[in-house]
Amino acid sequence: MKQSLFALLGLIVCLGVNAQTDTTKPQSADTIKIGNMVIIKKNDGKEKKEEKKDDNNEDGGTTVEIKKRKEYKKSNVSTNWLIVDLGFSNVNDQTNYAAPATQAFFPGGTKEQLDLRNGRSINVNVWFFMQRVNIIQHVVNLKYGLGVEMNNYSFEKSVRYNTEPTTNITIDNIKYRKNKLAADYLTVPVMLDFNFAPKRKRGYGFSAGVSAGYLYAARQKMKSEQNGKEKVRSDFNLEPWKLSAIGELNLGAVRLYGSYALNDLHKNGLQQTPYNIGIRLSSW
Repeated sequence: MKQSLFALLGLIVCLGVNAQTDTTKPQSADTIKIGNMVIIKKNDGKEKKEEKKDDNNEDGGTTVEIKKRKEYKKSNVSTNWLIVDLGFSNVNDQTNYAAPATQAFFPGGTKEQLDLRNGRSINVNVWFFMQRVNIIQHVVNLKYGLGVEMNNYSFEKSVRYNTEPTTNITIDNIKYRKNKLAADYLTVPVMLDFNFAPKRKRGYGFSAGVSAGYLYAARQKMKSEQNGKEKVRSDFNLEPWKLSAIGELNLGAVRLYGSYALNDLHKNGLQQTPYNIGIRLSSW
């Protein structure tokens, strides 16, 4: 009698447990049910989470669909218009001021007399466009463009470039409140770009290459109490071509650039190598 009673109780318990399980719908390996919440995992290349009322859900619960995140797809050729660089200009001066050619160009001159003002020598570049071409799975790319480089070299001393009867440099006796040499180049950069996060819209990596620029304008601007504002336009014995090693560091939303010339700023007389460094305002 007792054995029959225990068997009957066991049967009742099993039926109660089975009643809590919904056997009307098959549960797949990608479907998880927690209480009245059903999580369905779909592998379709996208990730999306949404909550919706499932009219067919007999429990009246909420169905949550989780999909993979949509990946950012890059074009094999992309163009970036109007990129702006804001930075500083300077020169690496390796001139032998005792050399005859230097004394002829800058009589009695010294290195300290050509010192630039800290923070006042500015570099601004405007790139009309840059293009990026995919080479290897968007990790290795070719980048090239066209733009203008504008360099302002602001002097501490009263440096004056003379153009008549010959081009040379002298130090004036008057004090200049503003004195700078401006050199502008039409430039073509070519770089190899390495993007270590090609699936992100703003990746991480660096670019390295060379640029060739042609001097299309040069001028010296001076401002003093004695002479007021002065502006002189000439080539000032500057090299017409500027060849540079260039680079860009991509840190996601922040981009840094730099360039170091492979030839001197002047044709002869001074051995000054210009370089620039700053921040780049670009969408990629």
